[in-house]
Amino acid sequence: MKLTDFNYELPERLIAQTPIEKRDESRLMVLDRKEQTIEHKVFKDIIEYLEPGDCLVRNNTKVLPARLYGKKETGAKVEFLLLNQIEGDIWECIVRPGNKLHVGIKVTFGDGLLEAEVLEVMPGGTRKVEFKYKGIFNEILDQIGLMPLPPYIHEELKENDRYQTVYAKYNGSAAAPTAGLHFTEDLLKRIEEKGIKIANVTLHVGIGTFRPVKVENIEEHEMHSEHYYIKQEDVDKINETKKAGKRVIAVGTTSCRVLETIASKETGLVKTTEGDTKIFIYPGYKFKCIDGLITNFHLPESTLLMLVSALAGKDYIMKAYKEAVEKEYRFFSFGDAMFIK
Repeated sequence: MKLTDFNYELPERLIAQTPIEKRDESRLMVLDRKEQTIEHKVFKDIIEYLEPGDCLVRNNTKVLPARLYGKKETGAKVEFLLLNQIEGDIWECIVRPGNKLHVGIKVTFGDGLLEAEVLEVMPGGTRKVEFKYKGIFNEILDQIGLMPLPPYIHEELKENDRYQTVYAKYNGSAAAPTAGLHFTEDLLKRIEEKGIKIANVTLHVGIGTFRPVKVENIEEHEMHSEHYYIKQEDVDKINETKKAGKRVIAVGTTSCRVLETIASKETGLVKTTEGDTKIFIYPGYKFKCIDGLITNFHLPESTLLMLVSALAGKDYIMKAYKEAVEKEYRFFSFGDAMFIK
């Protein structure tokens, strides 16, 4: 399949720059794969489409406030973005301006709350950096770090927790699993009271999630790797659902990728595991575990648009996206939602 098969026209004004005031009052487009229909709802209506015995699987990763603004010893301003914890206080970082941050350069952040030294220039231009501080690193990040918002969001985020799901638990992501941003604690409580199971996976979303596909033949694209794990209690909920003939519904493409990585080809059942996934799902893929997907609207020519096209069918998805543009849905991370059932 060609990359251009997954392109669509999107007016820039439809790219959501700020989160909606109430999480669960974003719009919801409902796609019924069997009937090939398109409905327009509000997100909190999702409960109407969930049945007792179903299992929602959500990603409980937590986004690190990983964007840091600091100063060199000369007073020059610099920006660091934490990418990957190598070991202890040594991290791989994207740095700007890269040509000014050589090995041995020292930087301070937050009036000296945090210090860093560049240890090595890594392949691709990132830097191996060692941090020094007093106290707890994550608490310092909470104080002085900013959320690493996607490149298409140009407005400043007023509250860091709006780029965090209400159930975020384990630090490690460079981007939010955005389908989960629509849920409130009250909505989740009502869903459980209706008899729907809620299971968790953890996949730490990497900055590579924003990396564009650069090959015209999409089958030649190499996916970035992301770390995941799933606990036994969550495995049990998912497998009970599968065995009872009920639906496993992934909250977001990250949860979907974990489930499809670990599921048995024969049974669709999953097992407790930890690892790294580079799974690339595009049309022609046979789903093993999930029966439905709650997701946002994705960038043109992105691997995530290819994933939803694999689940619902490319023509049906492209029709839905055209309708979303016509009806002025809000797109991408802070945008509206879609339920593919």
